[in-house]
Amino acid sequence: MLTPIAFLILQQEGMRANQPSFFVPVLLGSLVAGGVAWLIAAVLGFARARAFGASTRWFSFAAVCLLLYHIQFVLLGFVTIMGAQRNDFDSVLSFGAFFNVFVVLGAFCTIMGFVRLTNPK
Repeated sequence: MLTPIAFLILQQEGMRANQPSFFVPVLLGSLVAGGVAWLIAAVLGFARARAFGASTRWFSFAAVCLLLYHIQFVLLGFVTIMGAQRNDFDSVLSFGAFFNVFVVLGAFCTIMGFVRLTNPK
């Protein structure tokens, strides 16, 4: 039953979606606001790491990872645009394969921060 439905989906032609007018401002605004917020979090975290201990440093590393994630998102957009101009999406897939690596690293740093927070010096 599932296989014929998958074939019907793959055989569709001319599928279109209209981009809402607010899409680009919301996307760019959230990327900029998120990047600035993670930058502020990283700077404040590293500045206060001496006073509050190792857990704060781990949370700051997580903030840096998520800042890099925002930068990687912008770079993926550039790679996609360049690939579309050359009609070559292999580089997009190669770059996109590692898209969530900074989220995973940030999650690891956050877990380490909580471990250090519950296990004081």
